[in-house]
Amino acid sequence: MLLALLAAAVAGAALLEPQRLLTHGWPLGTSGITAAVVFAVAYAVATVAFVPRPLLNAAAGALYGIHAGLPAAIAGTVLGAGLAFVLGRFLGRDALRPLLRGRLVLSADRQLSLHGFRSTLALRLFPGVPFAAANYAAAISRVRLLPFLTATAVGSAANTAAYVVAGSRAASPTSPVFLLAVGFIGLTGVAAAAVAHRRRGTGVSPEESPATPPAESA
Repeated sequence: MLLALLAAAVAGAALLEPQRLLTHGWPLGTSGITAAVVFAVAYAVATVAFVPRPLLNAAAGALYGIHAGLPAAIAGTVLGAGLAFVLGRFLGRDALRPLLRGRLVLSADRQLSLHGFRSTLALRLFPGVPFAAANYAAAISRVRLLPFLTATAVGSAANTAAYVVAGSRAASPTSPVFLLAVGFIGLTGVAAAAVAHRRRGTGVSPEESPATPPAESA
């Protein structure tokens, strides 16, 4: 059932072609707050269908600017994370948990189960961790929904804002605001690559970064 729902979401995204939002806007004739709400819902469904969030964030900025695009993108991020979490937990958790044999997956499961908010926050702040992968990893852990969604909103805000700002200023690629946003995106990407390289060298995964102190584990 989980695979069927995911396949339907992917098919819907392929038919609707969300990338066309960047150039054609909404075909529904909506505007203002209504359009932002519809966009947030479509954003959420698109993330479940594995549409890249940077594209959706840039579209939010291009269509609605910073003031309306940023709330719409963050709302879509949180709603999409919640949808994937519910799907994974109620349709796939029991089936997937016995298949967890990899050390990295087991570590992520353990950290999310013990420290849901902190570990989710670390995953969201680390740009190298795929959004959908983090959602389903949380779904098969014992993290609760509210801390997961709260940490998602807080941890995703900065990176989401950078893409929304870049999208809103895409028509002026030499403007200071656009250059600052792109610079922030590049800086976080470099930082993520450096942390991932360091973790591989020490045998620790990015998901293990919020490690549990020995005293706290006891």
